[in-house]
Amino acid sequence: MITNKFEFVNPEFLWLLLVLPMLIYWFYFTRNKAQASLKISSISGFKKEQSTLAKLKPWLSILKILAITAVIFALARPRNVGVTTKTKKNRGIDIVMAVDVSASMLAKDLKPNRLEALKKVAAKFINGRPNDRFGLVVYAGESYTQVPLTSDKNVVINSLRRLKYGQINQGTAIGMGLATAVNRLKDSKAKSKVIILLTDGVNNQGAIDPKTATELAKSYDIKVYTIGLGTNGEAPSPVSINRDGSFNYQYMKVEIDEDLLKNIAKETTGKYFRATDNNKLKAIYNEINKLEKTDIETFKYYNYDEKYRFFIAIALVLLLIEFVLQKTVFKSFI
Repeated sequence: MITNKFEFVNPEFLWLLLVLPMLIYWFYFTRNKAQASLKISSISGFKKEQSTLAKLKPWLSILKILAITAVIFALARPRNVGVTTKTKKNRGIDIVMAVDVSASMLAKDLKPNRLEALKKVAAKFINGRPNDRFGLVVYAGESYTQVPLTSDKNVVINSLRRLKYGQINQGTAIGMGLATAVNRLKDSKAKSKVIILLTDGVNNQGAIDPKTATELAKSYDIKVYTIGLGTNGEAPSPVSINRDGSFNYQYMKVEIDEDLLKNIAKETTGKYFRATDNNKLKAIYNEINKLEKTDIETFKYYNYDEKYRFFIAIALVLLLIEFVLQKTVFKSFI
């Protein structure tokens, strides 16, 4: 981006412009004093139309005033400054979102349910980080990579919006979800590697223990932010499915293995959050957004176009014209 501005390097010299009215008065006063006077009783015999040269002679003083004005502007050192701004994006952050898609994610303690609330907030989070790459892992009773790391935000967001219950065997395999996310990040060259692991339950399935997956994340220097999703107490949760595909709900106790999620976050230098409603979920993603910043370096290049020479040239030309006219056209003879 290129911007231009005009400035005076020494603006204090512009105060000298206040002296110009006094100079104008002084030139006018001395001009009258310089003319000889003669006292006579009547000038009726001397009346004659003033010549054109006599009318133009005061312009010699005006030329001097203009020359002095130009010198003052030159002393103030006017210039145009062109500023070229360039940004250099350092290697961004690679983020994999590991999302629990078990049946309990259809609980309605968040509106309209936990899974839909997550989709909306996560999509906004992704759109707000244009310099980072994202990946998407889904898990329930098992896990798989929905989207590998990519800088194409539309691909990730569209896949996120298509997440639904029933696309994977049921259960909650937190260790499997975390291990799959680690596998997506282990070869990343990004300056920072982050997993956002979200679940609303307790680990009850999976071939990989959560503690083992946590050690894997540590070994590859991957930071894990864990989010426990669900209100405190009871929430309307699906307990059975009807023939038409709808669910029957009843209030069930919300059980989240917070100790496990806190330990995963602590061991990987991340942080644990609890999202009990929609607003809290938004606040959590906003906080993660602030914690994980992509560095952008800004370089500014300045190009100076000095204008004082122009005003010096004007002053010299005006003084030269005044001098030539004074010594030729308006030359006085004694």
